[in-house]
Amino acid sequence: MKRLYIALIPILFLFSCFEPPAKVKGKKVNNNPLYDQAFNYLDANKSDSAFLYFDKAKDLFVQQKDSLGVGKCLLNMAIISTDNGDYYGGQEISLSALPYFDKREKDQHIYIKSNLNNLGLATENLKDYNRAIIFYTEALNYITGATPEAVLKNNIANIYRKRKAYQQAINIYQSQLEKPIDEETYAMILSNLALTKWLQHPDYNAVPELLKALEMRKNQQNLLGLNASYAHLTDYYTKKKPDSALFYANLRYKNANILKRADDRLEALQKLIRLSSPSIIKSYFQTYQDLDDSVQTIRRAAKNQFALIRYETEKSKADNLVLQKDNQGKRYQIFILITCIPLLIIVGTLWYKKRKQRLELEAQNTIRNNKLKTSQKVHDVVANGLYRIMSKLDHQETLKDNPIINEIEELYEQSRDISYEKPELKNQPFNEKISETLKSFASENTRVALVGNSAALWEKVSEQAKDEIEHILQELMVNMRKHSQASDVVIKFEQVQQKINIYYTDNGIGIAGKPQPKNGLTNTGIRIDAIGGTITFDTKVEKGLKIQISFPVS
Repeated sequence: MKRLYIALIPILFLFSCFEPPAKVKGKKVNNNPLYDQAFNYLDANKSDSAFLYFDKAKDLFVQQKDSLGVGKCLLNMAIISTDNGDYYGGQEISLSALPYFDKREKDQHIYIKSNLNNLGLATENLKDYNRAIIFYTEALNYITGATPEAVLKNNIANIYRKRKAYQQAINIYQSQLEKPIDEETYAMILSNLALTKWLQHPDYNAVPELLKALEMRKNQQNLLGLNASYAHLTDYYTKKKPDSALFYANLRYKNANILKRADDRLEALQKLIRLSSPSIIKSYFQTYQDLDDSVQTIRRAAKNQFALIRYETEKSKADNLVLQKDNQGKRYQIFILITCIPLLIIVGTLWYKKRKQRLELEAQNTIRNNKLKTSQKVHDVVANGLYRIMSKLDHQETLKDNPIINEIEELYEQSRDISYEKPELKNQPFNEKISETLKSFASENTRVALVGNSAALWEKVSEQAKDEIEHILQELMVNMRKHSQASDVVIKFEQVQQKINIYYTDNGIGIAGKPQPKNGLTNTGIRIDAIGGTITFDTKVEKGLKIQISFPVS
């Protein structure tokens, strides 16, 4: 979401979850043109270039011994990272900015509370709600005025709502509505309060309050606020009046398109897919898949770009320090050579040993990297090549029952598993890994969509269970490609209490009668038993196949 970037002028507040404040351009910094250039790139919506120039400006401020300038650069870099979905990066950079601000200086409080707010946002998006509340609460120490305080406390109440501590959230919302706050903030808190009351008591009639907040936002022409109101009304009516829920879901989708907010568009599309008639679900499904792929690609690129900029900067600094150290070392060597040859011999011996250790360590790292590359190449070249051969043979009727196909499949499984022997070499979130694996089975004729595959879903799942589920889903997708002739595949993930349910649905030819325990199904049964789960095949549907997989969280 768009954010407020900090420069040299005071700013009112930074703490709205649904309605972010407008971007404000700062005053010129006469002694740091790099800082000014960074804001020019922000105005042009070039966040990667802005990030790079804030990093360069930071180094210049370090040379000028300007601590406040360093802190502001780090703060803007942190905000850019958080806005682009790099929550770990945003959190890390905000933490590094804290020491550069002086709490005793009141004119620096705006930067301190902005930094604490960014920490709260990044930490909240990482699902670490306890720490997010700590950051938001600390930011209250640097706030003046009823409206900024209300907005920040609204953020805290929202976290309590996410944790299902509804009464705590309600108490905070109600206390802020009694204060002299502006209409925009009043509408935001009123809508959140109504939604929370309904979540606490499903029989509660939240319609009057929700509609009142909606009308206020319409009068204010607050598009971001309308987006939130439409989302709340959709949630409220989903079970009570599906037609009304569909109406507000459509309004939210149109509003999100106007705002160009990808996450809100994805959420609205999910609702539309659940609520719409079968005749138009397919078009929403395709739009959702295309948008989701685009968003993930853009965010991964942004994360990589910011990490690369920081890496290159730090590497350049390290190289300069090494060069300075080497030059200084050479001067000392000449001095020692002239004054004390025995001491030079001792120092030379120690240096040789250290150099030898460094070379040995580099050699070990080289060997380790070569092993990793070899393992990945086996997976990318051999396993994928075997899979392409299997796909081609599957379309030849005369070869379908030939034993050689099973032998090729076994070789494929063995070569594919090689790349998983050392999973610690690839620190990839499991939800992203599953997404990449499942979507790799998509083709021109087959679309694959995932719903609910969030990072939070897998947080408490054991590594053994993750490994078994990955192989089970992979086996289902291989069978789908080989046998189902499906054009649409939907895989939905959800957690119900202490169990995770996975629903697989396709529109293929299905399975006639009871599934036969062949190699793939036998292995699947063994794997699901190993984690105390169950797998159920629904073969009674008119067309296609439905499978439900359930297993305990831990």
